[in-house]
Amino acid sequence: MDIYEQIVELRRAGRRGAVATIVNVRGSIPSFKTAKMLVRDDGSIVGTIGGGCVEADVWQAAREVMESEKPRTLKFDLNQDPKYDTGLVCGGTLEVFVEPVLPPAILYVFGAGHVGFNLCQTAANAGFDVTVTDDRSSYATKERFPAAHEVHALDFEEAMQKLDPNESSYIVIVTRGHRDDMRMLRWAVQTPARYVGMIGSKRKTVTIFKELQQEGLPAHLFDCVHAPIGLDIGAITPEEIAVSITAELIAKRRKVERDLPHMSWFHRRERESEVEPKS
Repeated sequence: MDIYEQIVELRRAGRRGAVATIVNVRGSIPSFKTAKMLVRDDGSIVGTIGGGCVEADVWQAAREVMESEKPRTLKFDLNQDPKYDTGLVCGGTLEVFVEPVLPPAILYVFGAGHVGFNLCQTAANAGFDVTVTDDRSSYATKERFPAAHEVHALDFEEAMQKLDPNESSYIVIVTRGHRDDMRMLRWAVQTPARYVGMIGSKRKTVTIFKELQQEGLPAHLFDCVHAPIGLDIGAITPEEIAVSITAELIAKRRKVERDLPHMSWFHRRERESEVEPKS
Protein backbone atom coordinates (compact mmCIF):
# COMPACT_ATOMS: atom_id res chain seq x y z
CA MET A 1 0.00 0.00 0.00
CA ASP A 2 1.63 3.25 -1.17
CA ILE A 3 1.88 5.71 1.70
CA TYR A 4 1.76 8.78 -0.55
CA GLU A 5 -1.45 7.61 -2.20
CA GLN A 6 -2.92 7.06 1.24
CA ILE A 7 -2.00 10.61 2.26
CA VAL A 8 -3.78 12.01 -0.80
CA GLU A 9 -6.82 9.83 -0.12
CA LEU A 10 -6.90 10.95 3.51
CA ARG A 11 -6.85 14.64 2.58
CA ARG A 12 -9.50 14.21 -0.11
CA ALA A 13 -11.76 12.62 2.48
CA GLY A 14 -11.33 15.68 4.74
CA ARG A 15 -9.52 13.63 7.38
CA ARG A 16 -6.37 14.17 9.45
CA GLY A 17 -3.24 12.18 10.00
CA ALA A 18 0.47 12.44 10.72
CA VAL A 19 3.54 11.13 8.92
CA ALA A 20 6.56 9.91 10.87
CA THR A 21 9.91 9.77 9.06
CA ILE A 22 13.25 8.53 10.37
CA VAL A 23 15.53 11.45 9.58
CA ASN A 24 18.74 10.60 11.42
CA VAL A 25 20.38 7.31 12.40
CA ARG A 26 23.51 6.37 14.33
CA GLY A 27 24.47 2.77 14.89
CA SER A 28 22.15 -0.19 14.43
CA ILE A 29 18.37 0.23 14.51
CA PRO A 30 15.49 -2.08 13.53
CA SER A 31 14.71 -0.03 10.41
CA PHE A 32 16.43 2.45 8.06
CA LYS A 33 16.79 6.15 7.44
CA THR A 34 13.80 7.67 5.51
CA ALA A 35 11.45 4.88 6.67
CA LYS A 36 7.92 6.30 6.98
CA MET A 37 4.73 5.55 8.84
CA LEU A 38 1.35 7.22 8.33
CA VAL A 39 -0.98 7.38 11.33
CA ARG A 40 -4.60 8.12 10.43
CA ASP A 41 -7.07 9.97 12.64
CA ASP A 42 -8.77 6.68 13.51
CA GLY A 43 -5.49 5.29 14.85
CA SER A 44 -4.79 2.95 11.94
CA ILE A 45 -1.34 2.98 10.35
CA VAL A 46 0.29 2.50 6.97
CA GLY A 47 3.98 1.59 6.78
CA THR A 48 6.40 1.07 9.66
CA ILE A 49 9.46 2.59 11.23
CA GLY A 50 10.57 -0.65 12.84
CA GLY A 51 7.89 -1.72 15.28
CA GLY A 52 8.28 -2.18 19.03
CA CYS A 53 8.27 0.48 21.71
CA VAL A 54 9.73 3.15 19.44
CA GLU A 55 6.84 2.80 17.02
CA ALA A 56 4.33 2.85 19.89
CA ASP A 57 5.81 6.12 21.20
CA VAL A 58 5.80 7.60 17.71
CA TRP A 59 2.17 6.55 17.23
CA GLN A 60 1.21 8.42 20.40
CA ALA A 61 3.20 11.48 19.33
CA ALA A 62 1.50 11.36 15.92
CA ARG A 63 -1.90 11.55 17.60
CA GLU A 64 -0.77 14.64 19.48
CA VAL A 65 0.73 16.21 16.35
CA MET A 66 -2.46 15.86 14.34
CA GLU A 67 -4.34 17.51 17.21
CA SER A 68 -1.90 20.40 17.69
CA GLU A 69 -1.22 20.66 13.93
CA LYS A 70 2.44 21.32 14.75
CA PRO A 71 5.38 19.04 13.83
CA ARG A 72 7.71 17.43 16.38
CA THR A 73 11.09 15.72 16.34
CA LEU A 74 11.57 12.70 18.61
CA LYS A 75 14.93 11.29 19.67
CA PHE A 76 15.46 7.70 20.81
CA ASP A 77 18.58 6.16 22.34
CA LEU A 78 18.22 2.41 22.07
CA ASN A 79 21.38 1.92 24.15
CA GLN A 80 20.40 3.90 27.24
CA ASP A 81 16.67 3.39 27.70
CA PRO A 82 15.87 -0.13 29.00
CA LYS A 83 12.32 -0.10 27.64
CA TYR A 84 13.74 -0.28 24.12
CA ASP A 85 15.80 -3.37 24.95
CA THR A 86 14.09 -6.17 23.05
CA GLY A 87 17.00 -8.56 23.15
CA LEU A 88 17.97 -7.71 19.60
CA VAL A 89 21.36 -6.53 18.42
CA CYS A 90 19.95 -3.09 17.64
CA GLY A 91 21.51 -0.46 19.84
CA GLY A 92 21.79 2.81 17.98
CA THR A 93 20.09 6.17 18.16
CA LEU A 94 17.54 7.67 15.82
CA GLU A 95 15.51 10.81 15.25
CA VAL A 96 11.97 10.73 13.96
CA PHE A 97 10.27 13.76 12.42
CA VAL A 98 6.49 13.72 12.84
CA GLU A 99 4.47 16.15 10.72
CA PRO A 100 0.70 16.67 10.48
CA VAL A 101 -1.34 15.73 7.43
CA LEU A 102 -4.26 18.14 7.29
CA PRO A 103 -7.26 18.29 4.96
CA PRO A 104 -7.58 21.30 2.65
CA ALA A 105 -8.88 24.42 4.38
CA ILE A 106 -12.16 25.03 2.55
CA LEU A 107 -13.63 28.51 2.83
CA TYR A 108 -17.30 28.93 1.97
CA VAL A 109 -18.08 32.54 1.10
CA PHE A 110 -21.77 33.38 0.91
CA GLY A 111 -22.15 36.64 -0.95
CA ALA A 112 -20.40 37.69 -4.15
CA GLY A 113 -20.41 41.44 -3.64
CA HIS A 114 -17.42 43.70 -3.07
CA VAL A 115 -16.24 42.09 0.17
CA GLY A 116 -16.79 38.56 -1.13
CA PHE A 117 -14.93 39.36 -4.33
CA ASN A 118 -11.86 40.69 -2.53
CA LEU A 119 -11.99 38.02 0.17
CA CYS A 120 -11.81 35.30 -2.47
CA GLN A 121 -8.57 36.78 -3.77
CA THR A 122 -6.83 37.27 -0.44
CA ALA A 123 -7.98 33.97 1.09
CA ALA A 124 -6.97 31.98 -1.99
CA ASN A 125 -3.53 33.58 -1.84
CA ALA A 126 -3.33 32.50 1.82
CA GLY A 127 -3.95 28.85 0.88
CA PHE A 128 -7.70 28.45 1.33
CA ASP A 129 -9.80 26.55 -1.22
CA VAL A 130 -12.59 29.07 -1.74
CA THR A 131 -16.16 28.22 -2.70
CA VAL A 132 -18.26 31.28 -3.54
CA THR A 133 -22.07 31.17 -3.53
CA ASP A 134 -24.57 33.87 -4.45
CA ASP A 135 -28.15 33.82 -5.68
CA ARG A 136 -27.32 36.29 -8.46
CA SER A 137 -26.02 34.65 -11.62
CA SER A 138 -24.52 37.96 -12.78
CA TYR A 139 -22.30 37.96 -9.67
CA ALA A 140 -21.51 34.29 -9.14
CA THR A 141 -19.42 33.48 -12.21
CA LYS A 142 -16.07 31.80 -12.68
CA GLU A 143 -14.97 34.77 -14.79
CA ARG A 144 -15.57 37.11 -11.86
CA PHE A 145 -13.92 34.71 -9.39
CA PRO A 146 -10.99 33.07 -11.20
CA ALA A 147 -9.23 32.33 -7.89
CA ALA A 148 -12.20 30.35 -6.52
CA HIS A 149 -12.11 26.57 -6.35
CA GLU A 150 -15.86 26.49 -6.98
CA VAL A 151 -18.51 29.10 -7.81
CA HIS A 152 -22.22 28.45 -7.37
CA ALA A 153 -25.10 30.59 -8.61
CA LEU A 154 -27.77 29.12 -6.38
CA ASP A 155 -30.61 30.18 -4.16
CA PHE A 156 -29.24 30.10 -0.64
CA GLU A 157 -31.77 27.47 0.43
CA GLU A 158 -30.54 25.22 -2.39
CA ALA A 159 -26.92 25.95 -1.46
CA MET A 160 -27.56 24.81 2.11
CA GLN A 161 -28.78 21.47 0.77
CA LYS A 162 -25.88 21.03 -1.63
CA LEU A 163 -22.88 22.13 0.45
CA ASP A 164 -21.55 20.00 3.28
CA PRO A 165 -18.98 21.78 5.51
CA ASN A 166 -16.81 19.59 7.73
CA GLU A 167 -14.63 20.24 10.77
CA SER A 168 -11.90 21.75 8.57
CA SER A 169 -14.27 24.20 6.86
CA TYR A 170 -14.63 27.94 7.32
CA ILE A 171 -17.82 29.89 6.63
CA VAL A 172 -18.03 33.62 5.93
CA ILE A 173 -21.43 35.23 5.49
CA VAL A 174 -21.34 38.50 3.52
CA THR A 175 -24.62 38.52 1.63
CA ARG A 176 -26.31 41.70 0.49
CA GLY A 177 -29.06 41.72 3.10
CA HIS A 178 -29.84 40.97 6.74
CA ARG A 179 -32.50 38.42 5.82
CA ASP A 180 -30.08 36.27 3.85
CA ASP A 181 -27.40 36.71 6.50
CA MET A 182 -29.80 35.34 9.11
CA ARG A 183 -30.84 32.41 6.92
CA MET A 184 -27.23 31.45 6.33
CA LEU A 185 -26.25 31.89 9.98
CA ARG A 186 -29.15 29.67 11.08
CA TRP A 187 -27.67 26.91 8.91
CA ALA A 188 -23.99 27.64 9.55
CA VAL A 189 -24.08 27.38 13.36
CA GLN A 190 -25.55 23.89 13.04
CA THR A 191 -22.69 22.61 10.86
CA PRO A 192 -19.39 21.28 12.27
CA ALA A 193 -17.48 24.14 10.58
CA ARG A 194 -14.33 25.26 12.35
CA TYR A 195 -15.11 28.95 11.84
CA VAL A 196 -18.30 30.91 11.26
CA GLY A 197 -18.18 34.64 10.66
CA MET A 198 -20.90 37.12 9.71
CA ILE A 199 -20.54 40.70 8.56
CA GLY A 200 -22.50 43.35 10.43
CA SER A 201 -22.59 45.65 13.42
CA LYS A 202 -22.86 44.49 17.02
CA ARG A 203 -26.43 45.79 17.09
CA LYS A 204 -27.36 43.74 14.03
CA THR A 205 -25.54 40.70 15.41
CA VAL A 206 -27.38 40.81 18.74
CA THR A 207 -30.71 41.22 16.93
CA ILE A 208 -30.11 38.21 14.69
CA PHE A 209 -28.86 36.08 17.58
CA LYS A 210 -31.99 36.85 19.59
CA GLU A 211 -34.32 36.10 16.69
CA LEU A 212 -32.68 32.74 16.03
CA GLN A 213 -32.76 31.84 19.72
CA GLN A 214 -36.45 32.69 19.80
CA GLU A 215 -36.86 30.13 17.00
CA GLY A 216 -35.42 27.53 19.34
CA LEU A 217 -31.69 27.45 18.52
CA PRO A 218 -29.57 26.99 21.69
CA ALA A 219 -27.67 30.10 22.79
CA HIS A 220 -24.35 28.24 22.97
CA LEU A 221 -24.33 27.80 19.19
CA PHE A 222 -23.57 31.51 18.85
CA ASP A 223 -20.73 31.66 21.36
CA CYS A 224 -18.05 31.12 18.72
CA VAL A 225 -19.57 33.15 15.88
CA HIS A 226 -17.18 35.87 14.74
CA ALA A 227 -19.35 38.95 14.39
CA PRO A 228 -18.46 41.67 13.73
CA ILE A 229 -16.15 39.73 11.44
CA GLY A 230 -12.42 40.25 10.95
CA LEU A 231 -9.61 41.70 13.03
CA ASP A 232 -9.81 45.35 13.98
CA ILE A 233 -7.09 46.89 11.83
CA GLY A 234 -9.06 50.03 11.00
CA ALA A 235 -10.27 48.58 7.69
CA ILE A 236 -12.56 50.80 5.60
CA THR A 237 -12.47 49.66 1.97
CA PRO A 238 -13.65 46.23 0.77
CA GLU A 239 -10.03 45.36 -0.01
CA GLU A 240 -8.94 46.19 3.54
CA ILE A 241 -11.91 44.36 5.03
CA ALA A 242 -10.96 41.27 3.05
CA VAL A 243 -7.46 41.43 4.53
CA SER A 244 -8.86 41.72 8.07
CA ILE A 245 -11.15 38.72 7.54
CA THR A 246 -8.35 36.65 6.01
CA ALA A 247 -6.11 37.51 8.96
CA GLU A 248 -8.77 36.20 11.34
CA LEU A 249 -9.12 33.03 9.28
CA ILE A 250 -5.37 32.48 9.42
CA ALA A 251 -5.35 33.03 13.20
CA LYS A 252 -8.07 30.40 13.55
CA ARG A 253 -6.28 28.03 11.20
CA ARG A 254 -2.98 28.38 13.07
CA LYS A 255 -4.72 28.17 16.45
CA VAL A 256 -3.52 31.51 17.75
CA GLU A 257 -4.80 31.34 21.32
CA ARG A 258 -5.20 34.92 22.40
CA ASP A 259 -7.84 37.59 22.39
CA LEU A 260 -7.80 39.23 18.99
CA PRO A 261 -9.41 42.63 18.38
CA HIS A 262 -12.46 42.33 16.13
CA MET A 263 -13.54 44.84 13.54
CA SER A 264 -15.81 47.67 14.52
CA TRP A 265 -16.03 49.54 11.25
CA PHE A 266 -19.68 48.55 10.80
CA HIS A 267 -20.52 50.75 13.78
CA ARG A 268 -19.90 53.55 11.31
CA ARG A 269 -20.96 51.83 8.11
CA GLU A 270 -23.71 49.25 8.41
CA ARG A 271 -23.70 47.70 4.97
CA GLU A 272 -21.54 47.88 1.88
CA SER A 273 -23.30 49.30 -1.17
CA GLU A 274 -23.75 46.88 -4.06
CA VAL A 275 -23.44 47.66 -7.76
CA GLU A 276 -23.90 45.32 -10.68
CA PRO A 277 -20.52 43.98 -11.84
CA LYS A 278 -19.37 45.18 -15.22
CA SER A 279 -19.69 42.64 -17.99
